[in-house]
Amino acid sequence: MIRSINPATGAEIARYEFNTAGEVDAALSAAVAAQARWREVPITERVRLLTRMAQVLRSNADRYARLITQEMGKPLAESIAEIEKCAWNCDFYAEKAPEFLADEPVASSASESLIAYDPLGVVLAIMPWNYPFWQFFRFAAPALAAGNGSVLKHANNVPACALACEEVLREAQAPAGLVRTLLIDAGDVAALIADERIAAVTLTGSTEVGAIVASQAGKALKKQVLELGGSDPFIVLADADVEQAAAMAVKARYVNVGQSCVNAKRFIVEQSVADRFADAFVAGVAGLKVGDPMEMDTRIGPMARANLRDTLHDQVERSITAGATLRCGGALANGPGFYYPPTVLDNVTPAAAAFTEETFGPVAAIIRAGDAEEAIRLANQSEYGLGAALWTRDLDLARRLTRRIEAGAVFVNGMVASDPRLPFGGIKRSGYGRELGYHGIREFTNVKTVWIGPARA
Repeated sequence: MIRSINPATGAEIARYEFNTAGEVDAALSAAVAAQARWREVPITERVRLLTRMAQVLRSNADRYARLITQEMGKPLAESIAEIEKCAWNCDFYAEKAPEFLADEPVASSASESLIAYDPLGVVLAIMPWNYPFWQFFRFAAPALAAGNGSVLKHANNVPACALACEEVLREAQAPAGLVRTLLIDAGDVAALIADERIAAVTLTGSTEVGAIVASQAGKALKKQVLELGGSDPFIVLADADVEQAAAMAVKARYVNVGQSCVNAKRFIVEQSVADRFADAFVAGVAGLKVGDPMEMDTRIGPMARANLRDTLHDQVERSITAGATLRCGGALANGPGFYYPPTVLDNVTPAAAAFTEETFGPVAAIIRAGDAEEAIRLANQSEYGLGAALWTRDLDLARRLTRRIEAGAVFVNGMVASDPRLPFGGIKRSGYGRELGYHGIREFTNVKTVWIGPARA
């Protein structure tokens, strides 16, 4: 039994039965059969499905956004933006997929050679709760355009969102069975990965779960794309526009109630401007409205689950014990729901949990660096490598330093964000493979070399 809980109140919304083994088997067989037909459809026709998906998402934006907020607690304004981003992603690949997947001729005097991009088959998508629509559709749009099918195993605290993702495909007139949502227990995923009808696996989630899935998929010799945890540095050098950086830092940390792998988490600031940055940052945090996530001006809603809040609070307490200074927040909220106040820890060192661990919630860690060299060293002193931000007015210096920062993406004078036009993914324990851009659409294709010699008379 899966229970959907409203994190703003702690009340149960609904209950859902797990799919039976027979239902899972039937779904896999249907997906394989549908994908075998779908791959033969010309890509110019396949992308029309993506256009219809975008239309369905926009036509139902308010309902889907409220569903997101009700099930995982993010502020409604951000849920509305999430649905629009999904639609944008569908539109982007509807336009660009034929170009990204076109055969590439290779010049040869003695033969006809080309590189082709063929679909892999049915891809298992294991998706998290923090962006319940975006995480799925950023994978699904390019995967479907490339000729693949999919089964979705979503996080079990967002079952209604999971079923709504399938509804979008159904309303967009996707071939029956091509994409299916499975409501199954986490313990059943291993058998799904091992099933010969699954061709590849994509997962967005924690590093710990990613390691398990990678092991299972590796044993089955199946392609994987893993987008895992992060402890993204937000580096502010002495010559930066400190006030602008501090204002953007508030958004970079507290969007989605701080529950994103690509949130800025460690704010590494040169000592000479650290006090100015910290004061401006704390003032900005104080202006964030905490409350009912269904209200459009709320910026901090509840965390998604009670256990996540408890883990975060433990990290805060251990960081203070390790010498961090509490500037604001840091106390468990009274009343219903899984709320945690926006919290700022200053004078954080590598001895603190807020430095070494991923803090998945509304907690920011300010780390003071003696100079730019130390700032880069501290930024790289992490097992993660997803995104990073660098703030400086010296763009020549920025261009040099971006090459030294160990991350899948570095944004200069801005906050890290995913964009359909740009590849997204990490290194180190933040995973491997890429989503989005032309790199992302090719992840779940067979990059096939075709060599045709001259015909014999």
